[in-house]
Amino acid sequence: MMNASFDKPILTLTDAAAIQAKKLMDKGAESAAIGLRVGIKTAGCSGLQYQVEFAQEQKPFEDKIEEKGVTIFIDPAAVMFLIGSEMDWQEDKFASSFTFNNPNETAKCGCGESFSVA
Repeated sequence: MMNASFDKPILTLTDAAAIQAKKLMDKGAESAAIGLRVGIKTAGCSGLQYQVEFAQEQKPFEDKIEEKGVTIFIDPAAVMFLIGSEMDWQEDKFASSFTFNNPNETAKCGCGESFSVA
């Protein structure tokens, strides 16, 4: 789904991210989750950090994205930082997490936990 005021979608999902999101939603069904919420928070050495959590309702002014069978709500404060981003799921033998390929990032900390934009 595209926001009418932007040329690019706010966020797209890779197949791996969609599969993991569906797994999480199946586990979160007992918590009445209707989707995942993506936002950002001030944290880390570069200033901003992605935040993914269960959403039990659509909050006012949130964008709703439905892609590959997954419902994602975008925190309105995060939209300008996320436009054109791709959400992925990465796993290795030490960690697994959602990752973001974000064309708006201007710097990332060494550990990859936080980012900044100009």
